[in-house]
Amino acid sequence: MMIDSYRHKGLRKKLVEEVRSKGIQDENVLAAIEAVPRHFFLDSSFVEIAYQDKPFPIGSGQTISQPYTVAFQTELLQAGKGLKVLEVGTGSGYQACILAEMGARVFSIERHHSLFAKTKKLLESMNYKVKLFYGDGYKGLPAFAPFDRILVTAAAPFVPEALTDQLKTGGMLVLPLGAGDTQVMTRLIKQEDGRLEEQKFGYFRFVPLLTNKAP
Repeated sequence: MMIDSYRHKGLRKKLVEEVRSKGIQDENVLAAIEAVPRHFFLDSSFVEIAYQDKPFPIGSGQTISQPYTVAFQTELLQAGKGLKVLEVGTGSGYQACILAEMGARVFSIERHHSLFAKTKKLLESMNYKVKLFYGDGYKGLPAFAPFDRILVTAAAPFVPEALTDQLKTGGMLVLPLGAGDTQVMTRLIKQEDGRLEEQKFGYFRFVPLLTNKAP
């Protein structure tokens, strides 16, 4: 049974202040971080560190991102109420729940089947209406396109063309771009003529975005 105690809520308030102190200003993002119980996404033995501003391993070689990184990407995405968002790399499901908490219609794709199955079960138990898919993130979800926003939560060595094709005109794609140890957080805005306006927002470190479906 999952319990969200007064203590957990107090720890989240502190986490929000820490993330705010690092430069996150979007109140909707901060409110979502305060609302979503991050300890539900970690093994029960790690509840103590769930509200530290740090990434943490979640199995299958993946991590739950640092809360500041989640907030940073979410703020760049400008994902508001009713917007249709594709998330590439469901992972623990924490980022998807932050977006859903903000009122976005979230479609999320994960290539590790064990992670997909575990997260699907968790999100259903938390009553978050996120549509989860098992598949190759590089291909996106053409059947559900176009999207207002696309968020890639793993390091992409290049911008996948399938994703930019699935982006609405005026839509935004946020991804950590680069094949090395560190990536540049990049936001692409799709123009009327189909061009992509590129904006860069500093260096981050992510696990790689893997191609092909895992068994």
